[in-house]
Amino acid sequence: MRLVSVWQWSPWGLRLCLLCSLCLGSPSPSTDPEKRAGSQGLRFRLAGFPRKPYEGRVEIQRAGEWGTICDDDFTLQAAHVLCRELGFTEATGWTHSAKYGPGTGRIWLDNLSCTGTEKSVTECASRGWGNSDCTHDEDAGVICKDQRLPGFKDSNVIEVEHNPQVEEVRLRPGVGWGRRPLPVTEGLVEVKLPDGWSQVCDKGWSAHNSHVVCGMLGFPSEKRVNTAFYRLLAQRQQHSFGLHGVACVGTEAHLSLCSLEFYRANDTARCPGGGPAVVSCVPGPLYAASSGQKKQQQSKPQGEARVRLKGGAHPGEGRVEVLKAGTWGTVCDRKWDLQAASVVCRELGFGSAREALSGARMGQGMGAIHLSEVRCSGQEPSLWKCPHKNITADDCSHSQDAAVRCHLPYIGVEAKIRLSGGRSRHEGRVEVQVGGPGSLRWGLICGDDWGTLEAMVACRQLGLGYANHGLQETWYWDSGNITEVVMSGVRCTGTELSLDQCAHHGTHITCKRAETRFTAGVICSETASDLLLHSALVQETAYIEDRPLHMLYCAAEENCLASSARSANWPYGHRRLLRFSSQIHNLGRADFRPKAGRHSWVWHECHGHYHSMDIFTHYDILTPNGTKVAEGHKASFCLEDTECQEDVSKRYECANFGEQGITVGCWDLYRHDIDCQWIDITDVKPGNYILQVVINPNFEVAESDFTNNAMKCNCKYDGHRIWVHNCHIGDAFSEEANRRFERYPGQTSNQII
Repeated sequence: MRLVSVWQWSPWGLRLCLLCSLCLGSPSPSTDPEKRAGSQGLRFRLAGFPRKPYEGRVEIQRAGEWGTICDDDFTLQAAHVLCRELGFTEATGWTHSAKYGPGTGRIWLDNLSCTGTEKSVTECASRGWGNSDCTHDEDAGVICKDQRLPGFKDSNVIEVEHNPQVEEVRLRPGVGWGRRPLPVTEGLVEVKLPDGWSQVCDKGWSAHNSHVVCGMLGFPSEKRVNTAFYRLLAQRQQHSFGLHGVACVGTEAHLSLCSLEFYRANDTARCPGGGPAVVSCVPGPLYAASSGQKKQQQSKPQGEARVRLKGGAHPGEGRVEVLKAGTWGTVCDRKWDLQAASVVCRELGFGSAREALSGARMGQGMGAIHLSEVRCSGQEPSLWKCPHKNITADDCSHSQDAAVRCHLPYIGVEAKIRLSGGRSRHEGRVEVQVGGPGSLRWGLICGDDWGTLEAMVACRQLGLGYANHGLQETWYWDSGNITEVVMSGVRCTGTELSLDQCAHHGTHITCKRAETRFTAGVICSETASDLLLHSALVQETAYIEDRPLHMLYCAAEENCLASSARSANWPYGHRRLLRFSSQIHNLGRADFRPKAGRHSWVWHECHGHYHSMDIFTHYDILTPNGTKVAEGHKASFCLEDTECQEDVSKRYECANFGEQGITVGCWDLYRHDIDCQWIDITDVKPGNYILQVVINPNFEVAESDFTNNAMKCNCKYDGHRIWVHNCHIGDAFSEEANRRFERYPGQTSNQII
């Protein structure tokens, strides 16, 4: 068994993309799958949190018991040996002092000394198995190169036993080669063999074969093709056949998983009476060209989606979420495989699956887990048609959320953008290509109004993941010889595939600061944070307090009261406050850090902390039709790790000018009884309302998902008491459930909190 390459279309064909398995299981060692049996029956895994798939605390299973390695005398050479044990080619670094959190159980090795050339860790010197004077605060970790050893076996990757000669696949248009719009959806099937590109004989070619080829190229389905036209065309061309007898079932994620027959070098009569195989694919809605296909798709009635992807850095990847009883929830990764992942990918308008990911590799969800042990044949039109188990509370946790990476069609957008001047390929001044054939030129983007959402689109178009920062000044990066500003007024929603799809000024450039130093730049990252509010806690802790004005001087200074408080008879009287606790979780794959550096934080004497963000959260009371009647906000936050998941260590504490942020797997709790943790409702009349809380409302800090930053609750206020119920994250309900929520007619529960 060996790994096989998976391909994407490029202008030169399909560029090779080694499908190495990144699936290293969940952050929790209790559910992390065993990776490899080494000598003497040892098994190795990476654990800890947060981490990337190729790094973590090293854990070894010996005699049925998992344990760790002490960092005493640990070196990069030892890390090389351990990374090879884990199936990676080499190490790029190592960590000490339990950077990925302390482990549990035995400390198997101490004073480990390797030269780096050993085939197994058992060949390295040490104090002996289980002989250690360390604690788990000294657990060692490794950072491996994200490249697999040839032949390394892991689950949920494409592996084949035969016909490894097929390296790449492409569709060659019959006419207009090089002039057809992207993506190319129809053409002659060509495979790359060791001696070059060859065509496939169409004898016995079936719709199942076409289905597999289309899936590999990023398309959900195939359609019938005018073979007579291509037969006529074939009579005028010479052909080089290298493959025949292709027999696919139709559920394969890759052509090499089908039964294939290759022509031998001495075969003189190739494909007698036949012609080259031709395939025509139907692109998904995201990639349909501005043609009849798109109009046809739009004319069909579209029901509400019951499957979606969340938390992915690129299109066609993310955590799988499904809609059940009006509520979105995740899928447990038990028995999750390429067939189930491919059903999801095709259902969403992409091709077959490149990878089926387990262990919350695309971040953890929040709320319900709807499905477990999903078993698909690959032919189902929807994940809901696959046999599955309904989940129970004890079956699964969000550390086992399933995710996918799908094959995508090549649309060429990354060829129209580049970065210059940065210290690495992930950062720099943004340059875009404009103009038509014969007049193409590169230019810069005006920095006016350039922000996180625009930077997110630029990083996605570059294939570099998320945006850490969208920069309006780039004077510290060399612009080279590109000085012309060719795009201005760029405004994106954040979901576009390229900057061309965003609103902008077109050919009429309007820029307040036209100098090169004020052009747009980005810093991209493969990971990002993702903040969610614990909505149930808001509902449980909400209450009204009449607070005397003489106790609100600090709150007034930080602008936490309604504007009418300015004209109050200080220090007499009171303000009526709706108070509740706010618990904000970081469920992404990177720590949430304030945008501003420590040098610009402002000390506030009243509350005794530094303000690291001007506005972190908005609190609003809205009428059912959306009119705002009261508002509050955190003028800034003292961001820190209040509590963390069991296997995660706190990193941020804002006391004594400490670092501020929220670690992945931790949450920041603001209790209902602290200043500014309220909405001033003194001027609100009795009635039915919506309580809305929005985290990171100005998109100051990049997140993998902004759609889950809002929380809403139904609210009934009778002038004396308040009822808060039905609290939920803004995108946790179906569209229909949310529409019913907005039309909230009145009180549905009279429980007093």
